[in-house]
Amino acid sequence: MIDQMIDPGRGMISREIFVSSDFHREELEKLFTRAWLFVGHESQIRNPGDFFVSRMGEESVILCRDTQGKVHVFLNSCRHRGMKVCRYESGNTSLFVCPYHSWSYTTDGRLQGVPLYRVLYEGQLDRSQWSLIEVPKLHQYKGTVWASWDPDAPDFMTYLGDAVDHLDQVLDCRDGRPGGSEVIGLHKWVLPANWKFAAENFLGDTYHNPSHRSVDMIGIGPSARAGQSGRRDNEYAKGQHVWVSFPQGHGMHSVWMPEVFQYQPSYLQYPVVDEYFRHCFEERKRRLGDKARLLPFTGNLFPNTSYHGRQPRGLCVWHPHGPTQTEAWRFFLVDADAPAEVKDVLRRFYMRYSGPAGMTEQDDMENWLYATAASSGTIARRYPFNYQQSMGAYKRNDPLPGDVSTQMTEQSARNYYDVYARYLKGADWDTLIGRNNSVRQAAE
Repeated sequence: MIDQMIDPGRGMISREIFVSSDFHREELEKLFTRAWLFVGHESQIRNPGDFFVSRMGEESVILCRDTQGKVHVFLNSCRHRGMKVCRYESGNTSLFVCPYHSWSYTTDGRLQGVPLYRVLYEGQLDRSQWSLIEVPKLHQYKGTVWASWDPDAPDFMTYLGDAVDHLDQVLDCRDGRPGGSEVIGLHKWVLPANWKFAAENFLGDTYHNPSHRSVDMIGIGPSARAGQSGRRDNEYAKGQHVWVSFPQGHGMHSVWMPEVFQYQPSYLQYPVVDEYFRHCFEERKRRLGDKARLLPFTGNLFPNTSYHGRQPRGLCVWHPHGPTQTEAWRFFLVDADAPAEVKDVLRRFYMRYSGPAGMTEQDDMENWLYATAASSGTIARRYPFNYQQSMGAYKRNDPLPGDVSTQMTEQSARNYYDVYARYLKGADWDTLIGRNNSVRQAAE
């Protein structure tokens, strides 16, 4: 059935996959139980006992650091009757206590307290067998925490593949040092749209820029002064935009700068901030050399973790609530050791730009919710969406690893839905991450 819905070779995708309850159930069972998913950031759980309640698909999970400093991800569900053992968004604790019957668990997941244990359970209940359910695969990468429910999933770096070069630009310090980011804020909101519309948007849909015309006219850039900058950093001005897709389903819109390029001010209203970024720019070129030519724009790591690469810099996760409802989480990132004035300016810019009250996010959400609603009609569902933009207009591994286009393209979306279809067909991991090249070639 999925082969009738998704035809990347012809550039046709059925609207059914955006509104069907059957497809939604298949996604939860065959995709979200296997793929690597973003759970949170280590800066949210700095100390022993710190926790952050996150999500994996429709499941509530607890990201926490135990008393020994080890990071865990647990299903947020008591083993007795399933009540959430943690109903706070974040905090610090020594025990997770279920409010239903007061079973309690330590921060390493062990069942510790059972009321009336000696009277009601002794000789029957083996507490060592009733710990919180822990996600079997966990990986920490440059401050980010990822997890998979599939014990047979490939390691995270294999799953990430060559897309790591693009993700690094988001997580590394602006001066080129590896890692060093922290979360300074988190927006959460619910929108009546299918989660895939949002993920697809970040694959590099630059074609939708007319949606943001009002913001572009205002000039709501980092400096907050009209006419001095566009919606983002000015560093992109001299670069070659590239759209890159990978066999694992990831897709990015990045910028490949010329061999010689200079700092372009974006924060002239804030001299201290502008000088900081000028210094970071020079240090990054010095540290990275030719690698400094790659600058991130937007991207999506399969299936549902997107990012803005520079400013507003952050990770976005699109949690499915159903086929036509998504809970959006946006984690805002800054360099942890950036001056307080820099963090404050960026925090205010993030709020102007992003989230449910942000200027551009409102434009995007309007598109996604109307597209979802328009896919629900009896007549509309008979007609597929068109993904034929720039068919075949890409080169492999030139000038970067991956399938690279230097013009606007829907190749990343075609590739994304090809990989999506493989998950729903229950493909093996070699096929899912592109080791089976014959499958990839057949799709072309």
